[in-house]
Amino acid sequence: MTKFALYVPLEAKPGKEQEVANFLQSAVPLVNAEPGTISWYAIQEGPSSFAIFDTFDDESGRDAHLNGQVAAALMAKAEDLFAKSPQIHKLSILADKLP
Repeated sequence: MTKFALYVPLEAKPGKEQEVANFLQSAVPLVNAEPGTISWYAIQEGPSSFAIFDTFDDESGRDAHLNGQVAAALMAKAEDLFAKSPQIHKLSILADKLP
């Protein structure tokens, strides 16, 4: 069972909403190259509110993701795109339903 997750809420700076959406969409190939990332979602919660939610089978997969290319790109663009620095929430998954 997938036991670990990350939730990263992101608030776009005014006028940067489309750039944030484009950035998140462009990260898919980077995430696909991470064998320890079981699932990855980039979501839009409101006009300027976005988030990333991803899941992992173990801590090593989550740590690899946090030290990987997506996280590096996110932090490199954070000052330009986001109203505040991204907050990374480490979560535990209690139950799931997967295909």
